[in-house]
Amino acid sequence: MNAGELLSLCKRRGFIWPSFEIYGGVAGMYDYGPLGTNLKDNIISLWRKAYRQGEGFVEIDSETVNPEPVFKASGHIDEFSDFVVYCLGCKEPFRADHLVGDLHPNPDTLSADELKSLFVENGVQCPDCEGDLGDVEEFNLMFKTNIGPGSSRAGYLRPETAQGIFVNFPHLYRYNREKLPLGVIQHGRGYRNEISPRQGMIRLREFNMMEVELFVDPDDKTWPRYDRVKGRDLRLIPEDGSERTLTLEEAVAQGIIANEVLAYFIWVTKRLLEDLGVDCSKLRFRQHLKDEMAHYAMDCWDAEVLLSYGWTEVVGIADRGCWDLSQHSKWSKQEMTHFKRFDEPREVERTVLKAKYRQLGPLFKGDAKEIASMIEACGPQDIKDGEILLEFKGEVIPISSDLFEVVDVREKVSGEKVVPHVIEPSHGLDRIFYTILEHAYRREDDYTVLSLKPQVAPIKVGVFPLMSRDGLDAKALQVYDLLSEEGIEAYYDDSGSIGKRYARMDEVGTPWCVTVDYETLEDERGLQDTVTVRDRDSSEQRRIPIPELVNVVKELLKGRDFASL
Repeated sequence: MNAGELLSLCKRRGFIWPSFEIYGGVAGMYDYGPLGTNLKDNIISLWRKAYRQGEGFVEIDSETVNPEPVFKASGHIDEFSDFVVYCLGCKEPFRADHLVGDLHPNPDTLSADELKSLFVENGVQCPDCEGDLGDVEEFNLMFKTNIGPGSSRAGYLRPETAQGIFVNFPHLYRYNREKLPLGVIQHGRGYRNEISPRQGMIRLREFNMMEVELFVDPDDKTWPRYDRVKGRDLRLIPEDGSERTLTLEEAVAQGIIANEVLAYFIWVTKRLLEDLGVDCSKLRFRQHLKDEMAHYAMDCWDAEVLLSYGWTEVVGIADRGCWDLSQHSKWSKQEMTHFKRFDEPREVERTVLKAKYRQLGPLFKGDAKEIASMIEACGPQDIKDGEILLEFKGEVIPISSDLFEVVDVREKVSGEKVVPHVIEPSHGLDRIFYTILEHAYRREDDYTVLSLKPQVAPIKVGVFPLMSRDGLDAKALQVYDLLSEEGIEAYYDDSGSIGKRYARMDEVGTPWCVTVDYETLEDERGLQDTVTVRDRDSSEQRRIPIPELVNVVKELLKGRDFASL
């Protein structure tokens, strides 16, 4: 299909609109209309059901503006960038790797010099005006702002929701009674100052994310529900580039997927996407190449879907190791560990630092006790050139070796502190939204149908009077109220012919339509008070008693086959 046809439908019927259109619009920004908002909320509900009810994870909602140290620690300030190149003629910016997509299998892994060489060797020019291209430069993708008046405290709009979970780990760990595994979910807006977004909803500057952070024991990457699904198939493209279909168990046994937890949540991702309406014949999981891996990732698999734009990532399932908690612990000086209890106490030998209190007293007076505690919180690895450096009251204080000693001690311990590892399925909500629409879109002659799954369809039932007179309209409004009061999203329409009303509902993906006709009123006077229910995909119709209508629709929403009514 042509992506332009679908985007035109989305704009016309109120799924999405270009943001700020009356002012000419802004590339990479869209607003959700009434139907789009409903569809988006339904996607979030099914995702939440999969993780909160299905896996028992907890949910939080954190700030979108973060202070600079958060992204210093996470690596985004140093690592979160793309290469930009400007046309020397029209001055238009372009993402450099996108201009050589046909010239290299993985252009996003190339350096600035390698990209520049490809431009020169292949005569790559500006796609807009065919002018010459300038130098390739690095461009950080985060939106910068200030927190409070003036510029004393820099902040950034978050490029991912994940950091809000990581910085709250101490609170979440206590909330979970200091036990692992600990699963946390969050959905919300992310912001990336994309260089030249040109693919509709696929590449946005302000976008919606649904992220999952699962904290696990680094020495135990098994999962209790893995055995239930280990025989299920996955379509995989490992880093060697070969495509194969393997069971989860085979992929883990062969070392293609690193561990059971990662494999299990790749499968959960497949199941969720299928439930949302993604065509599984157009779904695969591709492993990142080593030089493609994000700075925080030990391993990563992308759920890719086939769209009119080509194969497109919609979910990334990463093993982030202990990167995030270790970094935030280092930068914040706060502990981000899990106390792992042994079955039996163990006697261990450790090398520790012992403060020399007698020497510290005259030097630091009332602060001596606190300085001593900071010294003993350090280890031998913190000694550099015979001294350790402590940050105290905003200053860096050198502590020379005559103020502490290095000693070996033996002690019985009941456990050890470990930094949890993180498994992260990160879902691009806007891309999933667009995928569902494109995979549901079909065109028959001049007739358009969105075969949306009932659970995600923005309208569940269209309600029509056959004619807007003779009491049919009043009765249809009663049916509409009956459905709405039960929380079923319904839409009342009495304009135009029944055929045109069916067509309008088919075009926005409404799975069922209810028609109040003259037979309804005749039944009301002595037979049975019934309406006609039409199924979108089969065009079959059934007469259903009005008192049973709500229960019938709820059964259909649970997956009952329309033909069985």
